[in-house]
Amino acid sequence: MSRNFQPQRLNLQALAQDGQPWSDVTPLKDLQRLADEAQGLGPEAVVAWQVRAELRPQTGAEDQVWLHLTAHTSVPLTCQRCMAVVSTALEVEQWYRFVESEEVAMAEDDESEEDLLVMLPQFDLLTLIEDELLMALPLVPMHETCPVTPVFSAGDPAVEVEQAKPNPFAVLSQLKKN
Repeated sequence: MSRNFQPQRLNLQALAQDGQPWSDVTPLKDLQRLADEAQGLGPEAVVAWQVRAELRPQTGAEDQVWLHLTAHTSVPLTCQRCMAVVSTALEVEQWYRFVESEEVAMAEDDESEEDLLVMLPQFDLLTLIEDELLMALPLVPMHETCPVTPVFSAGDPAVEVEQAKPNPFAVLSQLKKN
């Protein structure tokens, strides 16, 4: 790549003026908060991402910087049914509009469909990618069909509740006998 962009100290204005998309692959282990959620990361665990920044004119003011981010990865998580590893695909596609201050972002946030971020001289793109992927994580990761049957222990509250419920057909059987 002939451009000299660094994802952790990105000059968004220069990226927008360049106008070309920028793609890269980042090892998942480099995104520490996301790696902490994973169960056993191998060297093949990566996040593929692409950004494109553009300058959009606005009436009576400077052009505004917009950023389009796409990212995807697969994270090994713990299935909450069988406790085995479940490979979970994460996809992000989002537009961001950059404003001059936190106050402007707060004031315009309710009316805007896109996410608003504050323009910084050096923007940390990897932190943004990590934040978006963390928000894309499922609340309860599970296999569609678990490869092994979940095993519940006798002291498990879910098992005890199931055993405490009377069988509704047993009640009907008693009515039929009477």
